[in-house]
Amino acid sequence: MGLFIPMSMPLSGAALRAGALEVVVLGGHLLLYPTGVCQEKVTVRPPATRPPILLLHGFTDNRSVFVLLRRALGAGGRHVEAYNYSPFTLDLRVTARHLARRVEELCERTGQERVELIGHSLGGLVGRYYVQRLGGDARVRTLVTLGTPHSGTRVAPFMDAHPLVRQMRPDSEVLTELAAPAPGCTTRCVAFWSEFDALMAPVGSARIEHPDLRVENVQVTGIGHLALPAHPAVITAVRRALDGPGLTAVTGSDTASVA
Repeated sequence: MGLFIPMSMPLSGAALRAGALEVVVLGGHLLLYPTGVCQEKVTVRPPATRPPILLLHGFTDNRSVFVLLRRALGAGGRHVEAYNYSPFTLDLRVTARHLARRVEELCERTGQERVELIGHSLGGLVGRYYVQRLGGDARVRTLVTLGTPHSGTRVAPFMDAHPLVRQMRPDSEVLTELAAPAPGCTTRCVAFWSEFDALMAPVGSARIEHPDLRVENVQVTGIGHLALPAHPAVITAVRRALDGPGLTAVTGSDTASVA
């Protein structure tokens, strides 16, 4: 889920500010969108010293949504790549299998055994399906999701004609598979969710609730769906999440954490 933004949030001052920020981010993203249409060129680099990071965009989106996040992560010395899955995909499980091959290739190219995955919206579900259902926990050290409908979303019912949207509905076959037992899953999951995420209905669906997963749910305040991968506070929190546990909340002005 990427560029479609139904503005149905309560009209409080904080909500209005979050909505205004969404409009600004959307405008910037529309300008950058053409730059991310093509798959990026894969380059051969010296072996990485830390797990490389692979970014997964949302529905109707592309890798351009990660311009700011990628720059910040790369500035810390991490090897960062973005994966554009096909805009014509009709089943996120097929995309997850393609992701599995991309991860294997990335590990071989960087000399690392494991990677970090960061998924925005639908991209988070693709990453989670790979981790839970395709053995991806052997390769993924940390899965970070930003505004991902882990429990399904009921927003925009008129879009049910699209198979991917149906897979993001509560009680879909895909979400039923993800709710199944996942004993021994070794991947650490960090899920960022916001009360002003207009694409999550209900809002709490962006949390991961699963007894077998190592989960840290991070609440975001004052930030909407599109701003999640672009806001400085969230970017800082993502960097900290990749370094280890401890986050409790993120706001539009600062980040709160505990050691």
